[in-house]
Amino acid sequence: MNDNSIRKRKVYMKIITLLGDGMSDVRYEELGNRSPLEAACTPNMDFMARHGYAGMARTVPKGLPPGSDVANLSIFGYDPRECYTGRSPLEAISMGVVLGSDDVAFRMNLVTLKPGGSKICMQDFSAGHISTDEGKVLVEMLQRELGTSEFEFYPGVGYRHLMVWRGGKETMKSTPPHDITGKSILDSLPSGEGSEILINIMNHAQLALHKHPVNLEREKEGKLPANSIWLWGHGKTPAMPAYREKFGLEGAVISAVDLIKGIGICAGLDIINVEGATGYIDTNYSGKAMAALTALETHDFVYLHVEAPDEASHSGRMDHKIRAIEDFDREVVGRIMRGISEFRDYAILCTPDHPTPVHLMTHTSEPVPFVIYRGGEKPGNGAASYSEEEAGKTGVLVDGCRLMNIMIKN
Repeated sequence: MNDNSIRKRKVYMKIITLLGDGMSDVRYEELGNRSPLEAACTPNMDFMARHGYAGMARTVPKGLPPGSDVANLSIFGYDPRECYTGRSPLEAISMGVVLGSDDVAFRMNLVTLKPGGSKICMQDFSAGHISTDEGKVLVEMLQRELGTSEFEFYPGVGYRHLMVWRGGKETMKSTPPHDITGKSILDSLPSGEGSEILINIMNHAQLALHKHPVNLEREKEGKLPANSIWLWGHGKTPAMPAYREKFGLEGAVISAVDLIKGIGICAGLDIINVEGATGYIDTNYSGKAMAALTALETHDFVYLHVEAPDEASHSGRMDHKIRAIEDFDREVVGRIMRGISEFRDYAILCTPDHPTPVHLMTHTSEPVPFVIYRGGEKPGNGAASYSEEEAGKTGVLVDGCRLMNIMIKN
């Protein structure tokens, strides 16, 4: 069966992707020479690995950055080499911001910068995981103070916000702020055509944020202030075929992250918002799982994304990462495995999007372990548990954008 025949037929099985963002890692002496996936207690993912089809997936094509945008496009079943234009346009779409053909969207983090001698360092890429309500107040202030018909500022979730440059430049280079935690920002500022304009906006934002009541209150409470913005991940609106055209599926997306919702909207999928979904270790894992099972009653496909392991890695918190993996296994994977058995035919894909090693606090482009489980206790293809090592032992290595086709074809 070729890909065209998939597009022309209706798929009657239930398909769900369970994505633990950034779960994959390397081995650490402090964990007994084990990776976080090996050290964590994950009986449900281990069961699927023993009785499913496991292997390694290359989710970041050569030459593309190992971002969640590129990697998740792959897991959704799109080849990033054909449709990737940048992270922020996807977030803009999720936020309902309309982009013209010449408009450029930028991811705008609220961050904490810290003087260090003669340098200024990136102390925290999330401004101490500032709340959505606090972030909204600050971004709305930036719109009043700095917004024009050319530059617009839009509040998002937590520390993640948006700036749109109408008729802007798109060839400059930018650096994700989580890549430079604890490092000088000097060599990582935007560069190239139009970069001086962005740097000027960032400087003016610092002045506006410096003595804002929200920051004064945060400092009073011993929290990090959002004393700067960081612009990155820019691009224009991508062109992507809808899921019903590409795979013959009607589906839904569950995530706390605008990027993932944006991909879903571009793919023509329904967006399901879950109360208490935060994008960190305090997220509503069980609520997401229950919402996914309910969605499968009326949809063919659900993409359930959990950001917590990735955020823990970016913060350098091994304890938080292992906790996030265990909560994901127990509250998401376990609940889905029990609930989805009510459907006659189903396939579960469990995978990270990319590795996020705790010691690096940023993404890498190595392949990630995946497992496709279709129910029952028949022997799998050689993995004894769910981990990088065991998935590698199977000898299976596929492009991430092929995983959806594998689930549907088989």
